[in-house]
Amino acid sequence: MYLDVFDRNPYGTNCWLLGAEGSREVVVVDPGFDPGAVQGIGALAGRSAVAVLLTHAHGDHAAAAGTFARGIPVYVHPADAVAFSDPEAWAAGFANPLDDVEDLRTFDDGDRLSLAALSIEVVHTPGHTPGSVCLLVDDDVVICSGDLVFAGSIGRSDFSNSDPAAMEASLTRFMRLPDDLDVLPGHGPTTTVGRERASNPFLVGIA
Repeated sequence: MYLDVFDRNPYGTNCWLLGAEGSREVVVVDPGFDPGAVQGIGALAGRSAVAVLLTHAHGDHAAAAGTFARGIPVYVHPADAVAFSDPEAWAAGFANPLDDVEDLRTFDDGDRLSLAALSIEVVHTPGHTPGSVCLLVDDDVVICSGDLVFAGSIGRSDFSNSDPAAMEASLTRFMRLPDDLDVLPGHGPTTTVGRERASNPFLVGIA
């Protein structure tokens, strides 16, 4: 699998580029900043983006999606799509400016997308935001965890539209994944499910 990341931004947000070996296409996960730099990473690898996938609609993950995605679709869960059309109704509790998106599409739990010669399953994991998702790639090869789980930590669930109970249920779902699954988080270094199960203090007691 082709894999690269852009994280040179004020929040250290990981923007992941993924594609199958032998393909000239990539999907881009969470382009919150500097669309030109993200485009350049793909271009250097001889690849072009065919879609943007958002793990959630916070600005550090989604602000630049509309500018990056000229001519290609942007996918987001319906509960977070509201952030683009009616940010006040989405009620993040803070300013969350997002670029306008020409082709905004939605995906939901259990949907499978065939993009960049990859099979990508959507796993709805609300709590951090109502429409937070994880993206499970090629049947347990890697998972983009967004701001659900990081190496040694988890995402916040104290924003205005967060839900601590939903977050706990989503973490429980994460813990059912196989230990050898590589995790590509929204911030920080990569990890595995097994490593987080064994050492993440925020997952103690979650089965």
